[in-house]
Amino acid sequence: MQTDTLTTQSPPPDTDKLNLLLGQMVGDLGAIASGALVILGDRLGLYRAMRSGEKLSPAELARRTGTRERYVREWLSAQAAAGYVSYDAASNLFSLTPEQVAVFADEDSPAAMAGAFEVLSSLWLDEPKVAEAFRSGHGVAWHDHSKCLFSGTERFFRPGYNVNLVDGWLPALDGVVARLEAGARVADVGCGHGASTIVMAKAFPRSQFTGFDYHEASIERARAAAAEAGVADNTRFEVAPAKSFTGTYDLVAFFDCLHDMGDPVGAAAHVRERLAPDGTWMIVEPFAGDRLADNLNPVGRIYYAASTMVCTPASLAQEVGLGLGAQAGESRLRQVVTAGGFGSFRRAAETPFNIVFEARP
Repeated sequence: MQTDTLTTQSPPPDTDKLNLLLGQMVGDLGAIASGALVILGDRLGLYRAMRSGEKLSPAELARRTGTRERYVREWLSAQAAAGYVSYDAASNLFSLTPEQVAVFADEDSPAAMAGAFEVLSSLWLDEPKVAEAFRSGHGVAWHDHSKCLFSGTERFFRPGYNVNLVDGWLPALDGVVARLEAGARVADVGCGHGASTIVMAKAFPRSQFTGFDYHEASIERARAAAAEAGVADNTRFEVAPAKSFTGTYDLVAFFDCLHDMGDPVGAAAHVRERLAPDGTWMIVEPFAGDRLADNLNPVGRIYYAASTMVCTPASLAQEVGLGLGAQAGESRLRQVVTAGGFGSFRRAAETPFNIVFEARP
């Protein structure tokens, strides 16, 4: 017997609230559209050619970058409308303020954001794969994403490592800096392109650093980056997952990767086996509170989006498939770490984007 499905009509929207939401949509759509232009300007060197702050015409910027003036003029106009480039109406010229340089044109700036746009471009490129995963319940492995995710992730996180890792995060760990200065054995697990490994290797030349990642292409890039940075003598990079890397270490570091793992408890147990008796596990994770309500803010908005499209699918593509997500929070991470055999777990440091935890046997 077939029954008719009753449908109820939703109440009419409140006009004022609807207008507020539509205003937000205009801003959001503008940001989304501008994102593609940021990637374009970064790839073509348009921002870098404006780094001096000199006021330029579209024709001059085109000449400096080997591009065509008509395209550059439209790009500059869009960037000025977004507030990413400054426009002087009196002279009809464009420039970058020091703040805009720091965000778009200085790769070493702690405020560099071009890599973040590169990461977010992968969300659009890989949306069909994630949509299919929603239907099937299967995951989308890290290596199945577009290449811009790998390079963008390194570029997005590297400025934070440059500013915080040596001067803030490592000193927040009990006794770790002294051991690194004397000469320690360090494993950087899930190292990706090796940015975090290289930062530590530069700061502590007496220590030996090994970066591990299951993604072979990332390990190849990390080896090249170490050679370019002049730290090949005290670094090496090996292809290995988090549950099977070898060696014994005074410090094991996980940078923004524990939540991506299918079996983070198993990874924690393996770290416990590979640590020296008085060793330390440093876990750097995206900033998050324990409750959803704590994370309904601009940073949480970005991280939940990335978690939906990248982090959770990556975990569900692996064995166990715990699916912690990028906003797991301290309490959930504590459960994972202690279940892996660690007796001590504490929050050691934090930034607006990350929380640093110290775990000991």
